[in-house]
Amino acid sequence: MEITGLSCSGLRGATPAGGWAEELTADDSVHTLVAVHTDTHVGLGSVFTSAALVRGAFEVLRPFLVGQPVEPERLTETLHRNTFWMGRGGSITRAISGIDQALWDLFGKLTGQPVHRLLGGTYRRRVRPYASLLMDADLRFCDDLRALEEAGFRSFKIGWGPFGRESRHLDEAMVTAARGAISDDSELMIDAGASDSAWRQDYRWALQTAHMLADHDITWFEEALRPDLIDDFVLLREHSPVPISGGEVLTRRQSFEPWIQRGALDILQPDVTKCGGISEIRHIAWRAHDRGLKVIPHGWNTAVGLAADLQLAAALPDTDRIEYIAGSAYVDDLVAGGWTMTDGHLDIPDEPGLGIVLDPDAVTRLGDNPDFLTRPERTN
Repeated sequence: MEITGLSCSGLRGATPAGGWAEELTADDSVHTLVAVHTDTHVGLGSVFTSAALVRGAFEVLRPFLVGQPVEPERLTETLHRNTFWMGRGGSITRAISGIDQALWDLFGKLTGQPVHRLLGGTYRRRVRPYASLLMDADLRFCDDLRALEEAGFRSFKIGWGPFGRESRHLDEAMVTAARGAISDDSELMIDAGASDSAWRQDYRWALQTAHMLADHDITWFEEALRPDLIDDFVLLREHSPVPISGGEVLTRRQSFEPWIQRGALDILQPDVTKCGGISEIRHIAWRAHDRGLKVIPHGWNTAVGLAADLQLAAALPDTDRIEYIAGSAYVDDLVAGGWTMTDGHLDIPDEPGLGIVLDPDAVTRLGDNPDFLTRPERTN
């Protein structure tokens, strides 16, 4: 079965706030769905970048795909090797991330198997999602926490907003309020969001904050430092009383390797829509496993990214949590039938491929190309 074409659809109109200093609007397009076509099947992927950049990448990548058999890892590695000189980690790598997901989805559909089984087996059939939402100084997010716990979530991550940006007093007040808004047996994680371009805090702040968080039973401290400060992360992990996580801005296994070798993080958080896709996270996760580190994918993206993370959670021994953006139409509305959660856990689909079907009405309402599932885009 040969690949016949590529297509994509940029999502807009419901883009969630991101917490950055240069804030997003609902009409900004930073998430793009991609499709890889054969004569009989279509595979789905998701990319954390605009549709314009994805379409530009398609022009470079299409000659290496059309006419090829559906072989995910070989094809994805071929794309990486033939485009590294254009800038590893940029828009080309992000587009490859979505194509890789789509290739695995296709491979599963063609073989009649879920992706996790094709990746080697099933470690779990359900996984705990953590509802991810932004902080605010008025503590309105506490109402959201209570509503999400009522809806069945038992794990939560809050961050960005004013955290680390105004005062230590406000930081602790927000953490205290959040801890009091949920049950004692529910998990709470804190994300400083230090990849924000306006971040100004340093190692001393991160260490002092980590000790404050330990007093509030915080499960992990995420993005506590600017993302390139590996030496500071090594020190922070050594001295912090709470686990340290990060890595959402890193791409490909080569970028993660020094962080793994030096033990700079307790929890690595590659994003399947940025870092190179399912194939790349698989390499990263097993390398981390050999060093006693965890991989819990960053998931501030779409329902397709979530579906890929669910398959990875089934196939990897240490991936026992996944991120779920609370209140995002790109997660809640795109999948026909929605998601099934029981006792604070999401069921991992066992249907072929990624195990999801997109809702056609949502695709039309939220995307810029309602035909992307049925018609490959032409080469310019």
